[in-house]
Amino acid sequence: MTDARAPHPPTDLPPVDTPAGDAFWADYAAAHPDAVALCDEYTVERFGDSPALSDALLHEVTHGAKRATAELASEFAARGDALPRVGSHWVACDGAGHPRVILRSTELRLGTFASVDAAFAWDEGEDDRSLESWRREHTKYWIRTCAARGAEWSEDDEIVLERFQVVWPPALADGPRDDA
Repeated sequence: MTDARAPHPPTDLPPVDTPAGDAFWADYAAAHPDAVALCDEYTVERFGDSPALSDALLHEVTHGAKRATAELASEFAARGDALPRVGSHWVACDGAGHPRVILRSTELRLGTFASVDAAFAWDEGEDDRSLESWRREHTKYWIRTCAARGAEWSEDDEIVLERFQVVWPPALADGPRDDA
């Protein structure tokens, strides 16, 4: 398993259901107007680059300890997306593209592969949660996803390192928040 929001999808990765994501967002916004007033930015996307990986990583969010993610800054640029900011949200979809949870960015930083520490690897909540595992799996993932878009991954590439909390739906939301 490895992390990152989905790059340009391969042909077997269905598109996310943006209208359903927008409706899911509207339900959250109605229930948490203060959080939305503070930052009304959101995206509708998924983890990983295949349906199986998307589902596995989402399961780590909804049933595990995954509260961080990492994506190459160049992936945002390749999609024409702005980088997230603290307080922004994303509707995380499953492998079929259906919205399942809303995440809110609580911490963001840019760094390189070497700047990732054991605490961040632990917060990603994957594999054995070690830095060694994080480095091994992310290397494989970024080599693969960069090649898919005609690029070559380097340990010097900028990485967006993001911590988040689950804020919606209520049954899956993390504990009390300042915006509740």
